[in-house]
Amino acid sequence: MKRGGLYVVLMLAFFGLAFQARRMRLFEQPKHFPAPVYDFAANPLSAEKIALGRVLFYDPILSADSTISCASCHSPYNAFAHTDHDLSHGIRDQIGTRNAPALFNLAWHPVYMWDGAANHLDMQALAPISHPKEMAESIENVVAKLERQPMYSGLFAQAFGYKAITGESILKALAQFQLTLVSAHARYDSVQAGKAKFTPQEQNGYRLFRENCNACHQEPLFSTYGFANNGLPIDTTLQDFGRSKISQNPQDSLQFKIPSLRNLTYSFPYMHDGRFKKLGQVINHYTSGIQNSPSLSPILRKPIVLSSTEKVDLIAFLLTLNDRQFVFDPKHQFPRNPGRGNQRLSGRTPEESKVEH
Repeated sequence: MKRGGLYVVLMLAFFGLAFQARRMRLFEQPKHFPAPVYDFAANPLSAEKIALGRVLFYDPILSADSTISCASCHSPYNAFAHTDHDLSHGIRDQIGTRNAPALFNLAWHPVYMWDGAANHLDMQALAPISHPKEMAESIENVVAKLERQPMYSGLFAQAFGYKAITGESILKALAQFQLTLVSAHARYDSVQAGKAKFTPQEQNGYRLFRENCNACHQEPLFSTYGFANNGLPIDTTLQDFGRSKISQNPQDSLQFKIPSLRNLTYSFPYMHDGRFKKLGQVINHYTSGIQNSPSLSPILRKPIVLSSTEKVDLIAFLLTLNDRQFVFDPKHQFPRNPGRGNQRLSGRTPEESKVEH
């Protein structure tokens, strides 16, 4: 190779490594996790964009009447789910049809939302913003409202290098903040790293988990993030058939995205409609409540048999997936001073909003 060509190769390698090193400082890649599926090259992380996305995430200005923010349904203290109600609440006290899913490890998700309606994190926020029972707002109006807030012109200029606010920049900033929500510091993770050991009860629960649950809730993310009909009887009021509404394929009827089992203590109630408040109810469903149907997951056609003691041991293992460090990490929480001069967001804090929701 000629000297000029070698120089170009070395420079490309240098900048590639520099880009990778900078991304790794902003985004945690756990050693025991697989490679993320999110394309970071299409939306390169920066501290300024992440900070902007965090401010937007907590600002109810995204909703039509400035009462509902992303954090209204996705509280950091609940692993970015919501424990106060089974179905999500929107503006004007409207009630949705699904339980707010927990938000973490999103860089490993191939699709988003319970029915997979969004296939890219950079676009996902459009769904709750425009949904008439959630934020009921248009991205055009969000842009117009943000342009009237002096704080945001500075934040967008810092993040993108120009003051103009666009729908694309709003969505990319929101995505960047959510990409930083990585949960990988549970007791389970310490055991995998050789820094802790399971108790005999947890170890037996781990064995039961691997025998009965791991096919759908695969380690270390504790989900395949695929879709499955887990045998729940349909709620005759909600009439929610899940994935088939998006795919228009009858074989997908009653299939919903498989959630991760991390942080279950913080993210109840469980299932797509939040019908179960306790882990014992969930396990009892899988041992004695599964309803057969043509689209039932083949894995669940074989009965799961667990004694009372084994159910307790299984729960003991599931509790090792709680990541307190993630849930109470200050860098994910409400930004108290988002702009220059201690300007406040346009609405209320999550604590204030929680009074009404």
